[in-house]
Amino acid sequence: MILELKPAQQKVLDQAARFGMSAEEVLDQVFAVLQEQYRTEDWMLADREAIAAQIEEGFAQAERGELMDADDAIQILQERRAKRRIA
Repeated sequence: MILELKPAQQKVLDQAARFGMSAEEVLDQVFAVLQEQYRTEDWMLADREAIAAQIEEGFAQAERGELMDADDAIQILQERRAKRRIA
């Protein structure tokens, strides 16, 4: 297959080559990122109503002053992401 790259895309490949990556390795990483995005999107669409309810509850909690420390929130999000990867 022959692909025509935009100048910005070629620049990325050139930079990757300077770090010892082949075009195939770059494409492997691109496809891995896309697959993860699709999995995340599928998960979000499947649980759309539940996510909307959680967001609404989060806004209500914030309005009541029930805020969470940023470090705790990051930890919870990292744990949730790790669980999704395992599943």
